[in-house]
Amino acid sequence: MFKKILIANRGEIACRVIKTARKMGIKTVAVYSDADRNALHVQMADEAVHIGPPPANQSYIVIDKIMEAIKATGAEAVHPGYGFLSENPKFAEALEAAGVAFIGPPKGAIEAMGDKITSKKIAQEAGVSTVPGHMGLIEDAAEAIKISGEIGYPVMLKASAGGGGKGMRIAWNEDEVAEGFQASKNEAASSFGDDRMFIEKFVTQPRHIEIQVLCDSHGNGIYLGERECSIQRRNQKVIEEAPSPFLDDATRKAMGDQSVALAKAVGYSSAGTVEFIVDGDRNFYFLEMNTRLQVEHPVTELITGVDLVEQMIRVAYGEKLAMTQDDVTLTGWAMESRLYAEDPYRGFLPSIGRLTTYRPPAEVAAGPLLDTGKWQGDAPAGTHAVRNDTGVYDGGEISMYYDPMIAKLCTWAPTRADAIEEMRVALDSFEVEGIGHNIPFLSAVYDHEKFTSGNMTTAFIEEEFPDGFDGVSLADADIPRISAACAAMHRVAEIRRTRVTGRMGNHERHVGKDWVVSLQGESHPVVIEADRDGANVAVGDAVLRVESDWTPGQPLARITVDGAPMVMKVGKVSGGFRIRYRGADVKVHVRTPRQAELARLMPEKLPPDTSKLLLCPMPGLIVKVDVEVGDEVQEGQALCTVEAMKMENILRAEKKATVTKINAGAGDSLSVDDVIMEFE
Repeated sequence: MFKKILIANRGEIACRVIKTARKMGIKTVAVYSDADRNALHVQMADEAVHIGPPPANQSYIVIDKIMEAIKATGAEAVHPGYGFLSENPKFAEALEAAGVAFIGPPKGAIEAMGDKITSKKIAQEAGVSTVPGHMGLIEDAAEAIKISGEIGYPVMLKASAGGGGKGMRIAWNEDEVAEGFQASKNEAASSFGDDRMFIEKFVTQPRHIEIQVLCDSHGNGIYLGERECSIQRRNQKVIEEAPSPFLDDATRKAMGDQSVALAKAVGYSSAGTVEFIVDGDRNFYFLEMNTRLQVEHPVTELITGVDLVEQMIRVAYGEKLAMTQDDVTLTGWAMESRLYAEDPYRGFLPSIGRLTTYRPPAEVAAGPLLDTGKWQGDAPAGTHAVRNDTGVYDGGEISMYYDPMIAKLCTWAPTRADAIEEMRVALDSFEVEGIGHNIPFLSAVYDHEKFTSGNMTTAFIEEEFPDGFDGVSLADADIPRISAACAAMHRVAEIRRTRVTGRMGNHERHVGKDWVVSLQGESHPVVIEADRDGANVAVGDAVLRVESDWTPGQPLARITVDGAPMVMKVGKVSGGFRIRYRGADVKVHVRTPRQAELARLMPEKLPPDTSKLLLCPMPGLIVKVDVEVGDEVQEGQALCTVEAMKMENILRAEKKATVTKINAGAGDSLSVDDVIMEFE
């Protein structure tokens, strides 16, 4: 077996590979840019090599710098992770020339299937149904408009070397093609060093389902079930699960057999993924093959018990697969949530900065997994697993130069409903502070009826959150429970305050039983009867039993209300708490009846008027400004472009106005809420 491997990547995937290598007794080498000098993957590896400035095109995707690191450390093999150089045949060729093993497929397979245009042609020749589109390269926006008209709108503009949603745009008309084509080319060039583009028909109301394949260099190949990846935003997967709630056994087998046959046709070895669009009648159409490890591979590992990174390493070493298709069983259900450094309340725009708090839920290994990587029969009822793949740590920084992923939170349970409930609790328990993040949005999705029913498509987010995400309200059933819990917590805090040292004699303050809990615009009188083990809290006509060991100052409250456990994030506000639960973020005030009476008389403080300002919605770099002082702009007109985390974001006018002042120009670096321009 290899004695030392280099991971040509960063972040959570580099950490993930290091964990398996360590388990196998293999030493690891990390590479890092200036921005990642203190990154977690650098700390975890046995060795680390500096490779350049923060931009990926000056460090992580510069083949010569990676080759120098290999030579300096004597690494025998390289795992590329995903993104960066993972599907670059020139990199595989350079490794082969240097006598270094590539922990991935052969160069020929990468060229055949890694390029989306070539892979579609091969699929068509093999008789695989593909989505209609233009298979040749597109030179400029004018040609893109002509081709799009021939295909018929809507169309998808895609980078040939793309992945992870980078370099992709949906266009519904000529204007959007003209505008999106160049932006997609720019993203593709900066992310992959390859700006080639192609166009295909955008199929409305599809499901995105992919098959995990695993092949060795001896002609053996298997598939390890499927992953449902239909919950996407801006073509970026947000939630994945395995298996799919939509497929039946016959469709699963047909898709799996076809995927393995396609892989064998190009001499594929290593782990790979064949992606399909599946319609409502379970007809499936080949989209592309990703010749690398997928971001969402953990859910497959959780339902099969197979360590895909270990298998990739063994295949690269020349070993035969130790399992056949008959050995593959799918047990239970797994969910994966991608936690992103993006602000859902600001249109999901990137959020960078320091993680002042990063405390994920405790990881729990699945009960029925054996050390051999096999499942021990059926999963026992009540068992569950929690897994968190991450590349960050408490106090670390989220950089503007790379993908905004914070972590991949995964849960496993015997049934889909149980796996969803485990995920809800895990998200409630995940503490992230200092930056914007999408945990509230993820929680809202897991509580959505269309998701829980399994009846979703790739249009789910667009259809269910058409105006973006403004937060969610507590469910009616949760309001009495939250009210009771907060009243009990407030009583604990009040008792703590009465016991302060140094108080004057004969001035003991008694904590009363009657309180008024205010949240979501409503007030609820409560009466607390406490005992040594908890409290009985009367909320309206109901009396709820509350038990908890929470103490003031703890940011996480684990509370049992009427026998049902709940986890809430707790922050202090004047006269109460900031509570975050199941995606809702609410202020809960607990007052005496007299205080509540006076609070109703207080005037409401209004936010400042920013309607005549264009504020920078995220930290980023101004790429260009499209208007000048004195210009009259119309609703929807492009004003400027801001780049952050490898994505270009076009800021548009919300209404008709005249530009009176421009405060920033191309090349300027801005913070959140910096004023870009002013209007009248």
